[in-house]
Amino acid sequence: MAGGFGTRLRPLTMSIPKPMVPLANKPMMHHIVDLLVRHGVSDVVSVLYFQPEHITSYFGDGHGFGVNMRYITAEADFGTAGSVKNAQELLKERFIIISGDVLTDFDLSAAIRFHEERGAMATIVLTRVEQPLQYGIVMTGADGRITRFLEKPAWGEVFSDTINTGIYILEPEVLDLIPGKTEFDFSKDLFPRMLQRELPLFGYIAPGYWKDIGNLHEYQLASNDVLGGRVNVSLAGEQCDSSYCGRNLDLAPSAHFNGLVVLGDDVVIGPGAVLSNCIIGDRCRIGAGVRMSNTVLWHDVTIGDFSEIANDVICNNVSIGSNVTIGDNVFVAESCVVDDSARLMANIKLWPRKHVESHATVTRSLVQEERWSRELFADARITGLANLDMNPEFGARLGAALGMAMGASTHVVASRDDDEVSRIMKRSITAGLMSVGVSITDLQTTSIPQTRQELVSGRYVAGFHVRRSPRHAHQTDIILFGRDGRDILTSTSKSVERFFFGEDVRRVDRDAVGRLLFPERSTANYIERFLGSLDIEAIRTRNFKLLVDYSYGLAANVFPQILGDLRCRVLAMNNYVDASHFADPLSEVLGESAVIMRSLGYELGIKIDPGAEKMALVDERGFWYTGLRLLTIMTKLFVDTNKHLEPYSIAVPVQATREIEAITAGHNINVLRIRNSHGAMMDATRDPDVRFVGGTRGGFIYPDFHVAADGVYSACRLLQMLATTGYQLSILDNDLPKRHQDHAAVPCPWEVKGTVMRRAMEHTDGRERLLVDGVMVYDGSTNVLLVPDKEHALFHVTAEADTADDAATLRRHYVELVTQWRDGN
Repeated sequence: MAGGFGTRLRPLTMSIPKPMVPLANKPMMHHIVDLLVRHGVSDVVSVLYFQPEHITSYFGDGHGFGVNMRYITAEADFGTAGSVKNAQELLKERFIIISGDVLTDFDLSAAIRFHEERGAMATIVLTRVEQPLQYGIVMTGADGRITRFLEKPAWGEVFSDTINTGIYILEPEVLDLIPGKTEFDFSKDLFPRMLQRELPLFGYIAPGYWKDIGNLHEYQLASNDVLGGRVNVSLAGEQCDSSYCGRNLDLAPSAHFNGLVVLGDDVVIGPGAVLSNCIIGDRCRIGAGVRMSNTVLWHDVTIGDFSEIANDVICNNVSIGSNVTIGDNVFVAESCVVDDSARLMANIKLWPRKHVESHATVTRSLVQEERWSRELFADARITGLANLDMNPEFGARLGAALGMAMGASTHVVASRDDDEVSRIMKRSITAGLMSVGVSITDLQTTSIPQTRQELVSGRYVAGFHVRRSPRHAHQTDIILFGRDGRDILTSTSKSVERFFFGEDVRRVDRDAVGRLLFPERSTANYIERFLGSLDIEAIRTRNFKLLVDYSYGLAANVFPQILGDLRCRVLAMNNYVDASHFADPLSEVLGESAVIMRSLGYELGIKIDPGAEKMALVDERGFWYTGLRLLTIMTKLFVDTNKHLEPYSIAVPVQATREIEAITAGHNINVLRIRNSHGAMMDATRDPDVRFVGGTRGGFIYPDFHVAADGVYSACRLLQMLATTGYQLSILDNDLPKRHQDHAAVPCPWEVKGTVMRRAMEHTDGRERLLVDGVMVYDGSTNVLLVPDKEHALFHVTAEADTADDAATLRRHYVELVTQWRDGN
């Protein structure tokens, strides 16, 4: 598989495809061919796509490398399986699929023997890694038969540390399962189809070294692993002392090497130069007194006298003058010139053919910030330090990348909260979008639910909202929406990342620049649709007396008018928009609100979060409900007011109590358990049978109104259900079943989370369990949920039982187990 773009390896891959990036003076794909030859493979088909001529000119017919090599060039990007389907005419016997841009020394012969012994139709070569989050996880039985796939899981889905390496051993009939000229992937499409049909699909856990060189940091690690002897690869040249030396070298007698140094052909090293753990390509010239450590030079690089270089990568045909200082983690693309006495500060990149003048200091002018070097998105959200990571330059670049992914002449909707940094970022993103021909409808200071609702009109291909992070006061969030109002699709976010990191942005001509529009009736349309979905008369008749805390948030722009239309008598708190007030924790308003409720005789109090997506609830006793109890109450109200809809489904997170099943018992209602995230809640609404989605943090979705949570609408829907049923909150709370949960967070390093999950799977094998978000284990009337934290080095244990004592006992037992698994006991 040799069609990779290598976007995340830029600027190293600006002019060559990823498989041709050199490791120890040989292209990555050359190392793979060497591995295949060692295990008796003599016929190779290379599937090409991006810049194929670099590969064909290097390998030719393959005879110089010990193989017979043929080539297939894909007409389009049909996915991993779809591209192999194009080579079906050349694959008439058992074959192995391997990526041309990984580094590995796996015993492929042992994997093939495993495949033969099991009578497999397909075998996936697996390995164990410390942090499996970015890979596809594969779960197997005791005999190696595959039982489950999870492609790019969330932490709660990391049920093992065993991952898919992208190396497959296949029988030729497998190709008949792949449709022609269709985008089709091995891990996402073919293997799940084989699993569903119960075809012989196995996983072989291979010992040895394997690294997916997916970014610049991984490239440096792989080079260091080669130098450190941690991977078994053949190095070019003859071994001389602690080094590998090419032909025709000119080494000054006073030059000194430390550690392992790999030298290509025709290398010149001047007097007094000191090289430590370096890889030097062909025809490089290193001047007198140079100090260089942990650095990779490609071919035809010149380093002037007395320059100092550490932990860097320098590409082909680069000229570096004398007395130059280059800091750590600098990547210099081909044909750059750095004149005498220049300084390149740490963590920067020079794109091809850049010229740094004498005595200049380069800091940010040619830089991509390392803050974004691994993952830009967390789900549909980008988060960074306000006005540091999140700055105007970043916003403009992100906007241009988003615009390139959407396409010129499209239309995007934008909004923000009242924070000043949010204003800066929305404007800079807007500028970037317009520069690539995308028009923007600016809703200005508008809530997330209202922005999502605007997308329902069908006029936009995407939307975004900028806000002060509700989790961390000094951070800013950018949230991207798809054309249907849900979070942006993963495939789209990956496309945005590709343009962001690749910087291949095409600005449009002046006449094609996007337009900036300000709609006149967005709020009016939102309120009209909002009220049209409610039983207004039922709410009006009840004459609610309410306490409403707006949390200084965006609900203050629309909720007062809606409550006026519903003829509610309202005492408002914090009812103006002010982003300088960081979202108050619920505990800080409990006492004040409870006193008001009891003293004034109000029926219920509602607190809307600053983003207007969630709500909290207090009854006439002044009792605030937890998120879990609020979910139980909202579920009961929905079930009792929608009997005419049965049969239907509701969706709630795995973390919700089994009170939900108790409430729905006796009804023709299917309870779906989902991951505990707003994204999973929105995904649940894709099922037309789902009529209600409840969260554990105060967010609720009513698909007949919208596909995302809206705290204001949830509050009004609550009023309608109370008016229709005649229930009083406190009485309802007393009458509903109660379960007890006991929670603990166990410190757990990131690198052992996957191991702990695997041990949890092994410990609970054969027992009733649910694998959606972590491992939920059922034992009669008790259950326990084990789930790794996705943002902190923690592992969560939540035990549930009919009594608080039983829940605490169960929690203590599993905390002890998790601690033992963490410590390797």
